[in-house]
Amino acid sequence: MLENAIDKLSLVINDILIAEHTPQIAEIMTSAIDTLAPEQFSLLIEALPQDKRLSVWATYPEEIQRAAFVDMGQATRTSLIEALTDDECFELLAQLDVDDVIEIAEEIPSRLLKYAIKQLDDSQRKLYQQAQQFSVDSVGHWLDYNYVRISEKLKIISAQLLLHKGLAPYTEDFYAVNKEGILTGTVAINTLLPNNAEGTLKELFCPEIVRLNANEELTLAAEAVILSGKMSLPVVDDNERFLGRFTIETAYQVKQESQTEQITTAAGLSNDEDLFSSVRTSAKNRGIWLGINLLTAFLASWFIGFFEATLQQVVALAVLMPVVASMGGVSGSQTLTVIVRGLALGQITDLNRKVLLRKELKVGALNGLIWSLVIGLIAYLWFDSLVLSLVIALAILLNLLTAAASGVMIPALLNRLNIDPALSGAVILTTVTDIVGFVVFLGLGSLLLL
Repeated sequence: MLENAIDKLSLVINDILIAEHTPQIAEIMTSAIDTLAPEQFSLLIEALPQDKRLSVWATYPEEIQRAAFVDMGQATRTSLIEALTDDECFELLAQLDVDDVIEIAEEIPSRLLKYAIKQLDDSQRKLYQQAQQFSVDSVGHWLDYNYVRISEKLKIISAQLLLHKGLAPYTEDFYAVNKEGILTGTVAINTLLPNNAEGTLKELFCPEIVRLNANEELTLAAEAVILSGKMSLPVVDDNERFLGRFTIETAYQVKQESQTEQITTAAGLSNDEDLFSSVRTSAKNRGIWLGINLLTAFLASWFIGFFEATLQQVVALAVLMPVVASMGGVSGSQTLTVIVRGLALGQITDLNRKVLLRKELKVGALNGLIWSLVIGLIAYLWFDSLVLSLVIALAILLNLLTAAASGVMIPALLNRLNIDPALSGAVILTTVTDIVGFVVFLGLGSLLLL
């Protein structure tokens, strides 16, 4: 099913790119609206060059425009806002509910945000103001307000009547509060259905209230919901007042966005760049990290400069230097990827980091022994020099051990300094393995070959 959906989207993208006139695009989209999944309309806009986006956007019905506008990436949304008139933007924003406004509040111009807030009714504006009391990195900012909140004194038969009115998605509990709004209990719907008791809801309260604090870090709250086995968890403030709920849908969205951010930052990219961002934006985002990489490359070159005389006399060392650097960089990146993923999932602690370090050193030693013998043999057959093959074999072994240690320790150090390891870990690790590899290789070459 997933592959079929992806294929459909790809076909629509190709058809639009081939189309030469707006009427052709409109015809393509007429059939696409019936075949694409709702979440694919934002992906479609993101996958098109700027000159095609407006033509496709104009074919979307209002409901699809609203959902796509909220779902699309920040860079795509910004480019769309810049292409539309203010009146067109106002018409679009008038369709949004409080959840949508909270979702995009940080990413749209202030004049548009003020208009969107003004279009909310009084109750939704209060919910928006409540969300603004919490940072965007805390769960209190991202609550779902489609829940059933009832008085703890409500009778069971009255609560049963609420079931006939229909329930919002991900609803498996009613949340009971006292007159101060404090969460006093939760009632599972499956205990209400067969119950014929005449008493109050307190008789059916779950023995333990599993809840989240509104100030809890967003990714930790998302993981808590996923691991809880519940469709949603209630969220309270520091005074135990019930604020809303955090659903499994939002939890998985947060987890996916976190993983996507790690992928982009690991490559030195920015979240405000999409497939067809302007050349200037893309060049700026990537150029910064190219500059950082250039500095580290010059640092490695500076160390190489210490062995200029050695390189002049033994040209074979210069030929084999890229092998040492490449093997160390790849090995270190493999370890770094595993460790960064573990940090993101909360799997790495101070206690198991030492065990991980020993394990990765063993992996580095095993791979180092195997590949140092292979590379040493190749070097011997190539240059007919036993000493040279010994030099590169030792350099490979020591560099793979260094790469393993760096892959574990660098993310830990950056994490302690509150620096994202996914963002800068690869640059630092590559610099370390390059410098160690070159110094060991050329140093041994100076000692044994001259």
